[in-house]
Amino acid sequence: MRVLLVEDEPDLGKAIDRTLKQEKYIVDWALDGSEAWEYLDSHWTQYNLAIFDWLLPGLSGLELLRRLRAKNSALPVLMLTAKDRMEDKVAGLDAGADDYLVKPFGMAELLARLRALQRRSPQIQPQQLQVGNLVLDCGNRTVWHLDRSGNSQIIALTNKEFQLLEYLMKHPNQIITTDQIRNQLWEASADTFSNVVAAQVRLLRRKLESVGGANLIETVHGVGYRMRN
Repeated sequence: MRVLLVEDEPDLGKAIDRTLKQEKYIVDWALDGSEAWEYLDSHWTQYNLAIFDWLLPGLSGLELLRRLRAKNSALPVLMLTAKDRMEDKVAGLDAGADDYLVKPFGMAELLARLRALQRRSPQIQPQQLQVGNLVLDCGNRTVWHLDRSGNSQIIALTNKEFQLLEYLMKHPNQIITTDQIRNQLWEASADTFSNVVAAQVRLLRRKLESVGGANLIETVHGVGYRMRN
């Protein structure tokens, strides 16, 4: 689950960023509206959720929201603000905000609001994915392999391995490029080495092969990978 966080208050931004990453979200954190629009203008289809502060340097959160909706994006957006007047809430909702959280707030409430947005969003995929004999539960972050007798064996994956497998299983039989995987699974500011995707795929393959899931991930040489159904 990839989130765009736009918050110019360093302490609050760090706290939200840390909390989201602890909950296994992939987070891109922008400190001003102009930087956020650069992310959105070129990569908005990669995000599952967005958190906009209302008052930002450059473009305001409200202007970001208007521009996003002008692109016909249904990206779920949670607005953060110190403004608690009814008129301000109405303005934010009319501009296309999906929910509204007034500062100060607790991180538990923030996470609950995001979970609610995920449940309501048409962009969110089904809770359970299956490709062949491999089943992935997005809700409890569990993966298991079914044998011919119907018995299941749970596969223990790291967070990044789970994210990679989930992404591939959401696009069965489609060629996913190395750049698409890198952009989806790592923060935009992350300093990754050139073969980080290949290394992650290799680790995931070993675990799938250990339970009889060999050859599920096909290498398309010079392009990327494909999850075979």
